[in-house]
Amino acid sequence: MGDPIAAQELSSLSLNAPTHVPNAEFSDRVPIRSIISRSDGGSGLAGQKARIGGWVKTGRKADKDAFAFLELNDGTSAGNLQVIVEASVYELGELVATGTCVVVDGLLKIPPSGTRQRVELRAEKVLHVGPVDPAKYPLPKTKLTLEFLRDFVHLRSRTNTISAVARIRNALAFATHTFFNKHGFLYVHTPIITTSDCEGAGEMFQVSTLFSEAEKLEKDLIQNPPPTEADVEAAKLFVKEKGDIVSQLKSAKASKQEIGAAVNELKKAKDNVSKVEERSKLKPGIPEIDGKVDYAKDFFARQAFLTVSGQLQVESYACALSSVYTFGPTFRAENSHTSRHLAEFWMVEPEIAFADLKDDMNCAEAYVKFLCQWLLDNCLEDMKFMADKFDKSCIDRLKMVASTPFVRVSYTEAVEILVEAVDGGKKFENEVKWGIDLASEHERYLTEVKFQKPVIVYNYPKDIKAFYMRLNDDLKTVAAMDVLVPKVGELIGGSQREERLDVIQQRLKDIGLPPEPYEWYLDLRRFGTVKHAGFGLGFERMILFATGLENIRDVIPFPRYPGRADL
Repeated sequence: MGDPIAAQELSSLSLNAPTHVPNAEFSDRVPIRSIISRSDGGSGLAGQKARIGGWVKTGRKADKDAFAFLELNDGTSAGNLQVIVEASVYELGELVATGTCVVVDGLLKIPPSGTRQRVELRAEKVLHVGPVDPAKYPLPKTKLTLEFLRDFVHLRSRTNTISAVARIRNALAFATHTFFNKHGFLYVHTPIITTSDCEGAGEMFQVSTLFSEAEKLEKDLIQNPPPTEADVEAAKLFVKEKGDIVSQLKSAKASKQEIGAAVNELKKAKDNVSKVEERSKLKPGIPEIDGKVDYAKDFFARQAFLTVSGQLQVESYACALSSVYTFGPTFRAENSHTSRHLAEFWMVEPEIAFADLKDDMNCAEAYVKFLCQWLLDNCLEDMKFMADKFDKSCIDRLKMVASTPFVRVSYTEAVEILVEAVDGGKKFENEVKWGIDLASEHERYLTEVKFQKPVIVYNYPKDIKAFYMRLNDDLKTVAAMDVLVPKVGELIGGSQREERLDVIQQRLKDIGLPPEPYEWYLDLRRFGTVKHAGFGLGFERMILFATGLENIRDVIPFPRYPGRADL
């Protein structure tokens, strides 16, 4: 039998040994968020061991280089975890540079009183170091402008601001799917490549292989020049010779084997003539027919574009599944350099069958309120960071929108309000009169000055809206609506769709759009037409509204705009 006293001592040692903080499920390290975001700031974990991985925000040696303080961040939280490494554990010079990746095993401890940290990690072993040369690392710990960071989109997510934006963006995306699933909507993936222009503005990126194929052909023709007329004649003469041989063998009553072999040779010669003739016709450049680009030779055998909206396609599913939404990238080849435009951006586009404009407005309002409350409930730490660094009013703005009924005014009423403001001495850069498309300054006046809350403007003039919006009985306006919010202006644009076949056909004609690309869309009106409505929310604009940032290029991971498509 074993020694009972020794066993008792071993058991006692086991009870006193530090426990380990649970690792992330799919990683061998403890997320920093699970330590510092606890209600006690992590102090309740003191005395436990943990493996931490992250990137050094700031590092400094102390006590005559006896140890180093590292502020580590792994992106799971806005906050950092302080790690103390003694010189006996690792070469400190390799750890302190900003941007260095470090994985350490250590013991969580309560720091000395008077420090802002509630817990810190005393490193016992350094398991990994991803070194950084401070002289070459482009993101030093000094304050950097957001404009500067756009030149380093592959690294800027390591900064406090962009990582906070990424977590807010993620929260809003999750909230979007949660909201629509909660209300019985189905998520539909609409095509990125399309042959129809939803907006009718023509500012679309074309998808084509004609240029790459033309370059490939030109290179091939240089290396292997096409056959000349003499080459073609020679190939035809060779066919005649082979044909004569077959005739001679048949006249001489040669064996089937001999005749068969000669016939095969003749067939090969004829095939070769076809190839030679076809290749002799090849010319460098884009293929044309009647002086125009021959899109029949393109990859899709017709003109194709990157989509500006998934709305038209998702309508086809609404007309079968009732409540649907799409959430994906959209593209616009608008040569705009403003702080509100991107060439690639994301849209959330629900579509509801058996719904009118009022239902559409109700859904849009409920969705925006849900997004705002979601950030307050699930992303408050990052929102506090944005309030501290960029926009002191951003949290109050979210609370106001989440809890306040939206104002609803017709377009005509909105114009009357703006005209009244002008008469009272307010100056706008853009003229105010019935029939104009409201400018951002008009939208912000309504939301920030007149009503000081979100505003839904509805029933716009038909001449400034898309062909698919339902024509009202006055024949001058359409059942369209825009949700306007403080800070941003237009956040959502939507409408009841035109379900009457004859009316929408006339609208296409009036606007000058050819009906052929939209025949499938018209089929939705021909076969089982139904009243339906929907809207589109510009996802990046929602993030601008939430965070208070000024430029839309800073709220999308990899911004694309005129002259820039990095990575």
